[in-house]
Amino acid sequence: MGNSLFLRQSIENSLEIMRMMEPPDGYYLAFSGGKDSVALYRLAEKAGVKFEAHYNVTTVDQPELVKFIRDTYPSVRFDRPKKTMWQLIVENTCPPTRKMRYCCKELKEHGGDGRVVLMGIRSSESPRRKKSWRIVNPCKISGTVKINPILTWTEEEVWEFIHTENIPYCSLYDQGYKRLGCIGCPMNTHRRKELERYPKYKDNYLRAFTAMLKERERKGLPTKWKTAEEVMEWWISK
Repeated sequence: MGNSLFLRQSIENSLEIMRMMEPPDGYYLAFSGGKDSVALYRLAEKAGVKFEAHYNVTTVDQPELVKFIRDTYPSVRFDRPKKTMWQLIVENTCPPTRKMRYCCKELKEHGGDGRVVLMGIRSSESPRRKKSWRIVNPCKISGTVKINPILTWTEEEVWEFIHTENIPYCSLYDQGYKRLGCIGCPMNTHRRKELERYPKYKDNYLRAFTAMLKERERKGLPTKWKTAEEVMEWWISK
């Protein structure tokens, strides 16, 4: 089955953007292993532009996702963070929340400074992205220019592109996952169920919460929690 007329136009627009903005040293392609980034990767191939793909290791991504990237995209570079999620929790003396997402800044939103970065951001994913993101987003501080070729694509278009192009994707999508990424992410409303699926990660969070409580005590910070389990229950109930 071929692409729909509307999708074909979206594809051509994305390819044109990539070719028009291609830098002499090639793109830095931000690759997460999710549906949007595998579609972006294929588009970059179809556009014939020079690029290198980078995956920011979060230390808490699903094992299936990490294995998928390693097995299916061996050329993707794994960029490891200076600190793990567990260290960040202790350092910030609080678990990450929807309003305090320090984890994204430290674990995901880095790399590509001074480069032209290809990203799989789509405006339909959230009102904030629809309001603030553009096809081209320059950053004067880092010297980075972020290009979002599929910004206007819908989720349906992404999946149609994946299926018609026979692009491999992570098996977690076939198990009911809508979005992939950090286990326990505050933006995930099914955190409790996910943490039960990955008990080793839940234990790591509990150990980090124990260390966090000790750090709060050391700093003399007021604390309403007495145990790591209380922190966990508060965290996943928010």
